[in-house]
Amino acid sequence: MAPTHPRPPASILLLGAAMLSMAGLATAINSSGFKGGVTVYWGRNKDEGSLAEACDTGRYTIVIISFLDIFGHGEYHLDISGHDTSTLGPDIKHCQSVALVYLSIGGFGNRYSLPTNQSALDLADHLWYTYMAGHKAGVHRPFGDDVEIDGIDFFIEHGSPDNYDVLANRLWSFNKGFRARTPAQLSATPRCRYPDRLLGKAIATGVIGRINVRFYDDSYCAAHWRQEWDKWAATYPTQDYQLYVALPASEKVVGYVHLKSLHLGMLPVLQKAESFAGFTIWDRYSDRLTNYSSPIVQWT
Repeated sequence: MAPTHPRPPASILLLGAAMLSMAGLATAINSSGFKGGVTVYWGRNKDEGSLAEACDTGRYTIVIISFLDIFGHGEYHLDISGHDTSTLGPDIKHCQSVALVYLSIGGFGNRYSLPTNQSALDLADHLWYTYMAGHKAGVHRPFGDDVEIDGIDFFIEHGSPDNYDVLANRLWSFNKGFRARTPAQLSATPRCRYPDRLLGKAIATGVIGRINVRFYDDSYCAAHWRQEWDKWAATYPTQDYQLYVALPASEKVVGYVHLKSLHLGMLPVLQKAESFAGFTIWDRYSDRLTNYSSPIVQWT
């Protein structure tokens, strides 16, 4: 099914032959076996427990390791809050029997940007060969040579929107060498205001299949969630895309929704949208303390 939102101009790098069709995107998402459910961010607090422990709860269909917090100027850095990177390989493999495992780029720091097209291509290659299904001699793979994560999440909070569309197209183009498999799946986590200032161009490429709309850390989003949700749902009305509602698991975060209010107030509105796929929880540490995600699994 053709997308209902604007597409980038034909001159965008690698658009066309290097991209799969929109029908292929929908098929890739829906055939993964992980449509819908609960997504969680892991890696923001050492006391959240291991990645394997998170997956063993049976609650999450996608776990997002966060964050690759420095990139764009020839330097790359992974910040997972003191977790031992060398132990993650077995945990990732363990998780992949029940969930998809993504790596999120960006975060709340300010030491990342993509100042040029080339910096976007360089980052795409770094992600592909360091963490994903690409393998190249001499490239260090911190999770292990035989460990391949499933996708990349765009969590861009600062800087310019430039060249994230180039990055998305380049990452998606890596899938062209695989049949019936999409080893470079993509998601984005924009703020609720549509269109997102920093991720709007990347999402408009049409290759980002999962969108985690953040209704937290923003008083406007907390107050006007329905108005903004309706915009997202109208722009992405079908299952070609999956819209997740991103909420905090802790009352300490602006935008927290009590479970009763979520069930009785928000859920009837959300479920009217065919593209509504589930919830994204910030974050595993808070969810471990509050058990927030436990009852909402049944609502997805």
